[in-house]
Amino acid sequence: MMNRRQLVCATSAAALLARIPNAFAATYDLIIKGGRVIDPSVNLDATRDVAISGGRIVAVAANIAGDATETIDARGKIVAPGLIDIHVHAGRSKEGPPMILQDGVTAWVDAGTGGADNIDAVAAIARGAPQMGRCLVNIARTGVLSPAGELHDLSAANVALARGAIERNRDVVVGVKARLSESVADANDLEALRRAQEAAGPLPVMIHVGQNYSPIRSILALLKRGDIVTHIYAPGKNGILDDKGILFPDVMAAHRRGVLFDFGNGVADHFDWASVEKATQQGLWPDTFSTDWGLTSRTTGVVDLPNVMSKFLMFGMPLSQIIACATINAARCFPAFDDRGTLNVGAPADVAIMELREGSFEFLDNYKGVRTGRQRLFPSETVLAGKRVQHA
Repeated sequence: MMNRRQLVCATSAAALLARIPNAFAATYDLIIKGGRVIDPSVNLDATRDVAISGGRIVAVAANIAGDATETIDARGKIVAPGLIDIHVHAGRSKEGPPMILQDGVTAWVDAGTGGADNIDAVAAIARGAPQMGRCLVNIARTGVLSPAGELHDLSAANVALARGAIERNRDVVVGVKARLSESVADANDLEALRRAQEAAGPLPVMIHVGQNYSPIRSILALLKRGDIVTHIYAPGKNGILDDKGILFPDVMAAHRRGVLFDFGNGVADHFDWASVEKATQQGLWPDTFSTDWGLTSRTTGVVDLPNVMSKFLMFGMPLSQIIACATINAARCFPAFDDRGTLNVGAPADVAIMELREGSFEFLDNYKGVRTGRQRLFPSETVLAGKRVQHA
């Protein structure tokens, strides 16, 4: 039993330790050490450490002092904000979101898998995903019908039902999707788009273009600021290039008034190398990169989002701009991602660590065209909400 003197000493010691809460605790939960930090949101490209506590970024600086519960050695690797893929079909299966998390994708948008009849199931997968998942409601009540096409019968584009689907899922629905290729919509493309806009109201509409029935200028005329065109380099009739390979002036005019252009890799009829080359030489670069990802993407020319990003290294796009397209630019497409796409202090600690390897790498377009590049990004580590993701 302690005497009075011992009790006073013990009480004093306890009070002192209470005033120094980290006396025996790690300063940080996680430090990512020595990587090349590329964060376009703050125009940073330099060797830095990134310190994380409580699921938030707390410091980005050279040689951060202090200990951490866990450390990741990122020397020789790229440390970027968690990647955001704004066009996936991860909502088809609960296995999808964990798979793309392995690729560094810490937020995603399911782009129209579900319409009014089945969006609730897609929304449930988004809510249950390990990372942030959001959805676009397909203006066709059936959602995607592939290869049959969901808008051949215009009655499927039911505005009232689409609005109801949005209202039921306000927590995860961030916009409306319309697929406008002739194989999907025939001559219904413009009216389907008008109905998508009516259903969306102020929310963004994403349109899938390529081999459309209507000219691209007629489609672009119906888009508002913040709407998104995916598969921008789709070849064939009524695309962004005329018969001589010249970019229609309507395309850049739409971009100047705030319409956004998304790459949308996909697997069939969405891009060929010649169209990418001609368009980029005339100044049309993507605002965002997306995969159009599905469960079989690993075995196609998609592979993963870092692979899709790597394709534009071949065309001379700066690495920082490429990373911006998959981080801060993507975050700005949807208010739900306002605090994502950045490593700024206070932001959620979502981080993609990638390797930029030198060598000879083959990349595929959607027509089995092969081009060889000298650099390719590979996913290495993912940090989600301050926790290191265990790779399968």
